[in-house]
Amino acid sequence: QAQLEESGGGLVQIGGSLTLSCAASGFRRDDYAIAWFRQGPGQDRKGLSCINGKDGGTFYAERAEGRFTVSRDTAKNTVYLQMTSLRPEDTAVYYCAAGRIRDNSKEFRLCILYEKEEFEYWGQGTQVTVSS
Repeated sequence: QAQLEESGGGLVQIGGSLTLSCAASGFRRDDYAIAWFRQGPGQDRKGLSCINGKDGGTFYAERAEGRFTVSRDTAKNTVYLQMTSLRPEDTAVYYCAAGRIRDNSKEFRLCILYEKEEFEYWGQGTQVTVSS
C-alpha cells in the first residue's frame, strides 16, 4: 500500500529555517515525481517544488524560488524540503504528494503546473507556523 508521511513541521521564528521530510513507501520510486504543496488558512493548496524520482531533476514554483530547496535520500526513500528565511506568510500545512510520470506531458502537469488531481498519493500534512 502506497504511503507518504510528512514530518518536521513545528513552530519557528521569523527568519528561521526548517527542513521537512516526506517518507515514501509502497510504490516504485523511479516511476513517480514527489512534490511539496502547502495550504495556508483559508487558501487553496499550492505547489512549491517537485523532484523527479527517476533522474532527480528538481522544479520550483515561483513562490518557492530562492528560499526553498528540495532534495532526496534515495537509500531512505525520503524527500526533503529545506526552508530558509521563513516569514509569517509561510505558515501553512505542508503536504507531499506522489504522481506517476508516464510521459513528458504528465511530468509537466505534475512538476510545472502542480495539478493536484494528477497526484495519486498524498500525505496527511505537517503544520508549519512562523511567528515572532
